[in-house]
Amino acid sequence: MTILEFILNHQDYLEDFITRSTYHSNAIEGSTLTYAETYAILYNDNSFKIEGKEPREIYEAINHKRALELVFKNLQNNEEFDERFIKELNETINRDIKDTKSYRTVQVFIQGSEHIPPKPEKINNLMNYFVYNYNNDKQDIFTKIAKYHIEFESIHPFEDGNGRTGRLLINYELLKNNLPPVVISKDDRVKYFEFLRNNDITNFAEWLKDLSIKERERIDKFG
Repeated sequence: MTILEFILNHQDYLEDFITRSTYHSNAIEGSTLTYAETYAILYNDNSFKIEGKEPREIYEAINHKRALELVFKNLQNNEEFDERFIKELNETINRDIKDTKSYRTVQVFIQGSEHIPPKPEKINNLMNYFVYNYNNDKQDIFTKIAKYHIEFESIHPFEDGNGRTGRLLINYELLKNNLPPVVISKDDRVKYFEFLRNNDITNFAEWLKDLSIKERERIDKFG
């Protein structure tokens, strides 16, 4: 049984992984939803009341779950890794929040970063090369994931949701290679952004490998 098959056939772990992934990825971007609130939204736990939250945060939780399900579907159908998939992933992340059906047409800036992403007119070519190189790169899997995640975030191809989209692509590649997915905790936000800011592929790759090993241990407990 592959890791993906295990996830889809073990409801307890599926809910655990989707909730953790959604909670932490959105919290990294500033969501104030608690873990319990996130679970209640994703799995219709009507016994839990959610008050004082912005509609955007609720949409973000629902959309992240849908985007993860899109990752699973793409892998199950053995579909290509292409620009269509990346755009659909980001569009799903931003559904009912912002229209991001294609790459950005405006200049964006990354809060807290000195890096200025490329001008919008360069995005099409950069993403074309990104996908081609990604699909033809045969190096160590964790090094590949670290390298292209940093590159994707540097290009920042969308107006919004680049971080969440990029972290979903990490797990797409891990699951494609039958490796346990990772959950980057909000508590590791500073460390994670340091890897990106310093273009630290080597240490980022080692860290992702450690996270994947820890997730394997968690999976075993649900087995």
